[in-house]
Amino acid sequence: MPAQRWSVSQAESLAPDPGALRRARGVAGQFTATGRLDDILWGLCRGHRVAADLAGPAFTCSCPSFQAPCKHAVGLVLRWAETGTGDEPAPEWVTGWRAARVARARRRAESTPDPVAAARRARERAERVAGGVTELRRWLDDQVEQGLADLGRRGRQAFEPLAARLVDAQAPGAASAVRRLGAIAGIGPQWADRLLGELAVLHLLATAYDRLDTLDPATAATVRAGLGFRTPAEEVLAGSRVADRWQVLGQSDSDDGTLTTRRTWLHGSSTSRFALVLSFAAPGQPLAADLVPGTEFRGDLCFYPGAAPLRALVAARDSAAEPFGSPDGAGSVRATLSRWSVLLAADPFRYDGPMLLADVTPSPDGFLVDPAGDALPLAAGFREPWWLLAAAGGRPAPVAAEWSSGGLRPLAAWVDGEFVPAGAAAPETGAPRAAELPPEVLAAALVGTARRPWSGRPVRVGPARIDLDRGDGAAAGFAASAPTGPEQASPRSAAADLLDAAAVALIARRAGVLPETAKAPVPAAPAENDPPLPVAAGVRLGRILSGSAPGGAHLEPELLAQWLAAAAARGGVAPPVLLPALLDAARRNTTVRGPVARVAGRRGGWLAAQRADWGWLLDEVTPVAVADWATASGTERLGHLAALRRADPARARELVASTWETDPAEQRARFLQTFADGLSPGDEQLLERALDDRRREVRQIAAELLRHLPGAALGQRMRQRAHAAVRLVLGDPVRLAVRPPGELDAALRRDGVGAGPAHGAGAGAWLLEEVLAGTPLDSWTELEPTGYLALARGNDWATPLVHGWAKAAVTQRDVRWATALLGADRGVLREAVRWDLHLVLPPRELARLAAEALRTEDGSAHRLLALHPGPWPERLSVTVLETIARRARTDRHTWQLGELCRTAAPAMPPEYADLTGRLAATLQPEVDPSRVRPVADLARALVFREEMIGELRTPEASR
Repeated sequence: MPAQRWSVSQAESLAPDPGALRRARGVAGQFTATGRLDDILWGLCRGHRVAADLAGPAFTCSCPSFQAPCKHAVGLVLRWAETGTGDEPAPEWVTGWRAARVARARRRAESTPDPVAAARRARERAERVAGGVTELRRWLDDQVEQGLADLGRRGRQAFEPLAARLVDAQAPGAASAVRRLGAIAGIGPQWADRLLGELAVLHLLATAYDRLDTLDPATAATVRAGLGFRTPAEEVLAGSRVADRWQVLGQSDSDDGTLTTRRTWLHGSSTSRFALVLSFAAPGQPLAADLVPGTEFRGDLCFYPGAAPLRALVAARDSAAEPFGSPDGAGSVRATLSRWSVLLAADPFRYDGPMLLADVTPSPDGFLVDPAGDALPLAAGFREPWWLLAAAGGRPAPVAAEWSSGGLRPLAAWVDGEFVPAGAAAPETGAPRAAELPPEVLAAALVGTARRPWSGRPVRVGPARIDLDRGDGAAAGFAASAPTGPEQASPRSAAADLLDAAAVALIARRAGVLPETAKAPVPAAPAENDPPLPVAAGVRLGRILSGSAPGGAHLEPELLAQWLAAAAARGGVAPPVLLPALLDAARRNTTVRGPVARVAGRRGGWLAAQRADWGWLLDEVTPVAVADWATASGTERLGHLAALRRADPARARELVASTWETDPAEQRARFLQTFADGLSPGDEQLLERALDDRRREVRQIAAELLRHLPGAALGQRMRQRAHAAVRLVLGDPVRLAVRPPGELDAALRRDGVGAGPAHGAGAGAWLLEEVLAGTPLDSWTELEPTGYLALARGNDWATPLVHGWAKAAVTQRDVRWATALLGADRGVLREAVRWDLHLVLPPRELARLAAEALRTEDGSAHRLLALHPGPWPERLSVTVLETIARRARTDRHTWQLGELCRTAAPAMPPEYADLTGRLAATLQPEVDPSRVRPVADLARALVFREEMIGELRTPEASR
């Protein structure tokens, strides 16, 4: 039976890194033929033969890439996950590849390892390790005898000589454990407790190795693995197999600078066994991606030997990987802790283990709580699981995690049948950590047994009392058994006895951990009122937020703004799992907060109420209906005003006036900002009242609104001042007589003139400029704008005159004056004011100027293009494409070409995607690839926007 289509996130997980995913996205739409042969996908992409075996997964491609899977293979799986494949018959090269894979698998199954050679290698390895373990035991005794306080002051260098010796002795597992001690000694809270615990486990490991011949084979294998003995994969695969339906629960990656390790956890549906599959990669090399989290397959696993075997290899797959809705075998907190205790009793050297929790909910203080009220703490960096809160909305969900003494490290959750990978760990300082060892043991180790001999008294672990007296045989585990052999017959030191006590106490505490109680989970999120946005639109939003959209970081903010604008116009809520990333993006970019508030839904507000830096969402204006103005909250009032100002501005004004005296100043300011919608002469009385408000912000908003209100008294007052300061004197020649206002009086301050003059400007020039900026331009009727500007050019007060009129043109959006100012006084205007005037021009006029600047090679062309809000009109788009083609063929440097393509990506109409793609294809054989790349990137960006708009098109528009 063919494999079920993967989700897009599962297909994306095949990419080795974000850059590879972006490249795969770029080629996903370039396949000219695709098909499927059982569990094998195949396709042709730019002449390359690409195939992916979903039962592996395994990949092949005719491209020269050294990365596996390459961008073409990942792009093929992405295409299948999004749109499926064609129904063309498989060509001969696909059937040949499948036959070759079957033959190789048969040869591997028939080959058997050489047991004699394996036994010889093991014997030689054991001889080398023995000397290293002896030195390890002596070193451990010395540290405890001298005291850990001194060891904590010596830093990492105290551990390197022994670690190097253990590497020489071919005990890499013990060497790594010793090196880890350097990151503990003297660092962080409870460092001495953690250090003594690690030393005790190492002592237990060394003691067990001394008695290796007396241990049962499974326990001996556990000890050997702890020291770093490697069991060859051939030997593991030759052992017994466990057949089951294996569900891939999740994976985590770690990088120690020299090696990247991927830990992938699986769970068998019928056997209820956990399995850990490890893969390794050198820096810069891709990790294995054959196990996709959230999928399941039928097959056989072979486990590495041990007392509690968890690590495994995939021996055979009998089906392709398919998504599953919810994991089998999830249990309560108490049941999973009981399973952990059994695991630790069999393998006391383990520091972590898998957990599959059923129906747990986060609590506000960093716990996961099950329906019985039992709770487990989350580990540092995961104590605020916003990914889970957003996806599940505070409702119970199964969660897969790794458990250790530091808490739970989540791997994934399943919400409404969907797989949700856990978010990355967040930096967290000062996370609480409780001591694990008895204080008397720790105190003796800190001082040193040479100064405070350890008496071997019973150790208390919580309410339990553990007697370590070897005479009565009460000690447990490896430390309990009497040592054998000539070297162990000598009297034991007090340091060794203390390490025995610490090991027993540590393992007893970890194995006997009990769940926390009385942890109240967070209240559930309210149900959404609006429908969800289309699934494809949500997937595209995820690509934008994750940085995998074409165009890179330069284009992401504009793509996000366009997506949000289209989504807000369509109506609906964004996928909950994307809300944390969406709220973070709006936290950094305030210009998109309004649209984000409209697509975040009720769950977005629920999340924002729990996190301070998302609190801006609660203040955004979201149109709502309020039944009682007097009792509504400030946010509800603001949303009600936003809707009412469009429908009934007079009623909105009455509501604001009714509570004006009692409302806080911050609310008065925000209420006035809604008056921009439906501004009318009826609002003038309240706005004039606001000019006398105690709060400066309220006064400034009121003055700004009155300047936009035709016929307002404020404009008339400014008009009187302006015409008293500037008079047209008819004569020969005609001139302007200028006498600036003498001082900044209370009346001028009330009408919004409150800032001081700029550096180097006189008070008179500044007051003249501010008065003209607040005067209605339709009051200058005696001449055309060009006539006033011509007279001002030769006047002593030319600079404040021109800039005052320019500011008025920007405020009043007067195209006539803006055109005249840009045409006559470009050299006089300050840079910022001049470019503000361009924003007043109609888009078509701005496009005309930009096209003219491109044709004449004007240096301002790129800035004019960037000012155009888009989409560009046809004339400008054609001019830009012609310029791109010319520059790609003739320019000496490519930076101008790249800049032009990056500017066009968000503003050129998406309908030009096909034409741009054909231009890139035409240029490919003609010019250097570095000149083709910007054009191809532009084509991909336009395709991305075209698909994005189509996914968010309203049903009415689609019809």
